[in-house]
Amino acid sequence: MGGATLPGVDQVWHWLAEVPDPEIPVISLTDLGIIRDVHYEDETLVVTVTPTYSGCPATSIINLDIETALLGHGIDKLRLERRLSPPWTTDWLTEAGRDKLRAYGIAPPVDGTAADGQIAGRIARLTGTGNLVIACPHCGSNQTEKLSQFGSTPCKASYRCKDCLEPFDYFKCI
Repeated sequence: MGGATLPGVDQVWHWLAEVPDPEIPVISLTDLGIIRDVHYEDETLVVTVTPTYSGCPATSIINLDIETALLGHGIDKLRLERRLSPPWTTDWLTEAGRDKLRAYGIAPPVDGTAADGQIAGRIARLTGTGNLVIACPHCGSNQTEKLSQFGSTPCKASYRCKDCLEPFDYFKCI
């Protein structure tokens, strides 16, 4: 920024809220909860990112997208830090992010299942057999079935609604 006043941290968070996730572009990186910290060390902006999992294939694209966005806003001294501990959890998704996933046709993860294995959520329940039932993001029915543990990306599973017959992805708890 060459002697100019540095943008405030709140402004940087606002800019980062506009950077879409490369695999699910309907949600931002802040909706996803992977931006863990933003601060300055002298005149260098430090952005701390926790990937959804250590082998996430989108990590390099995410870092590039962060750099591109912030460079576009005039940030010329930038350092990205990767933080693996504590590991990312689907509990870090914002409420707005969950709503955006649902509106996009992806069932958001069940509250609490990533952190401690307990169901606390609004969109799923445990049946008497211990099977997780995910509500359809299209019609809201609990009459769904898992087709595959693997969906369109590694962080999603493939489901189908037995009522509206629509297929959908479930954002798995990690």
